[in-house]
Amino acid sequence: MASIRREASARWQGAGKDGRGTLTVPSGTLRDTPYSFHTRFEDGQGTNPEELIAAAHAGCFSMALAFQLTGAGHPPADLATTARLRMEQEGGGWRIAAIALSLKARVPGIDRARFDELAAAAKANCPVSRVLNAEITLEAELEG
Repeated sequence: MASIRREASARWQGAGKDGRGTLTVPSGTLRDTPYSFHTRFEDGQGTNPEELIAAAHAGCFSMALAFQLTGAGHPPADLATTARLRMEQEGGGWRIAAIALSLKARVPGIDRARFDELAAAAKANCPVSRVLNAEITLEAELEG
């Protein structure tokens, strides 16, 4: 069985609320990118884990749908996906409660029923959807 491995690293210095950290990935897309309590729970400069999960989910779903559509004979002209992640406080901590995917798609020659079927399959089966323990919804718009 084939496997793919990816990695990322985090460095954190200081206490929880007053500390700060950086995130780095080997591709260089993130290189000592700052994150902190302020970037996670307020509007501080930098990124946060949930923003990165949302980006990963939007990208994973879009690529999975492109493969689904192409395999069905309808390669997409354009897929634009936004993932909106919602965290909720639960007990003494936080959890990712839901991710709402919003898609605008241009797919020549496909009917709405087939499009909806393939989009639902991509949502259910993209690797990021499968790893998340959250409610995942999809609102898909097929543009003329």
